Amino acid sequence: MASNLTDNGTILVIGGTGKTGRRVAERLTDLGIPVRIGSRSGSPAFDWEDAGTWDAALDGITKAYVTYYPDLAFPGVSELIAEFAAAAVARGVEKIVLLSGRGEDGAVASEESVRRSGAAWTVVRCNWFNQNFNESFFLGPVLEGVISIPAGDAVEPFVDAEDIADVAVAALTQSGHDGQVYELSGPRLLGFHEVAREISAATGRDVVYSPVTAAQYEAILAKEGLPRDFVDLFTLILDGRNATLTDGVQRALGREPKDFREFAREAAATGVWAVAAEPVARAVSGVS
Repeated sequence: MASNLTDNGTILVIGGTGKTGRRVAERLTDLGIPVRIGSRSGSPAFDWEDAGTWDAALDGITKAYVTYYPDLAFPGVSELIAEFAAAAVARGVEKIVLLSGRGEDGAVASEESVRRSGAAWTVVRCNWFNQNFNESFFLGPVLEGVISIPAGDAVEPFVDAEDIADVAVAALTQSGHDGQVYELSGPRLLGFHEVAREISAATGRDVVYSPVTAAQYEAILAKEGLPRDFVDLFTLILDGRNATLTDGVQRALGREPKDFREFAREAAATGVWAVAAEPVARAVSGVS
């Protein structure tokens, strides 16, 4: 892809404190591009559930990186994305980069909402993030030494949030990415037993994967006050539909994606998985 920077005004990063949004915002700032963080704690505040906050957040914005928590595939989200995209175009936004879910019909509906908005667009599709194991999602289970999920023997091409951010920033700031759908993956397929072994090797601790049934996982979610929709989502996306490698990182960036082993070693070096670390509450986080 072309490496020349396009003209950039202020870029809105929705979910700018999340796993990918934070990294996108940091990269844009390093490039000297003005960034506005789209979050409830931002100034001005942005709230997906309060359309009254959107105009102020969109004022003076030329491009936007759009993520949705907890997940684009949840019911009613595509309509919300369509409403936001229309508001963005009306306020002068020229380009939208959407973080989407790989293999999710509901997410594809949200993609269509962006495509029909009239803005230039790029879609970045991902599935499981490496960083779910050290920043949220499975951090608590890793610290406890047992990862429990209704995944059976499913394999996934875990992708690194650093790669996702690099692709998103390229799409926002460089020419040649409009109208592209980049499906991202890591360089190899891993089952959760292998993931646990990689984390164990990197940390020197014994971390195991203990598969559970959907009913058992629903009970876990209920105990922690989390929506049961995640049971359906996990059952859907772990049926093998994403058990293939893709070339999205290579097409967008001209390089290979980061491997989970490298991620695990880097994460372990930070001490986040150290035994002395205080366990955090388990949290399920969508792509952000």
